[in-house]
Amino acid sequence: MDEMSAVARLMATIEERKRNPSTRSYTSQLLVGGVPAIGAKVLEEGREIVEAAAIDDDVPREAAMIHEAADLLYHLLVLLAFRDVTWTQVEVELARRFGISGLDEKAARQPKN
Repeated sequence: MDEMSAVARLMATIEERKRNPSTRSYTSQLLVGGVPAIGAKVLEEGREIVEAAAIDDDVPREAAMIHEAADLLYHLLVLLAFRDVTWTQVEVELARRFGISGLDEKAARQPKN
């Protein structure tokens, strides 16, 4: 049996919390708060990883970036689950972009309203 990746396991746990909320679960609390609560955490963690990247010393910078990247990814996964977007859908989109210039891909996107 193939082991699930850490991201797939985390997403499965988040989806389980969505189906079966618990008052003792931080994930459940975020899901109850919806986009405002989850979005605030995504923005906070995004800022914190950028701050971590700016640390001058290599060793603390690496440790801080790993920690903050994990926090950012967790909160992003909660937001995806809240809106019923799966990690597999994100992986499919990433795979679709292989072999396409990032600049060309960006230019081909529909304008946001």
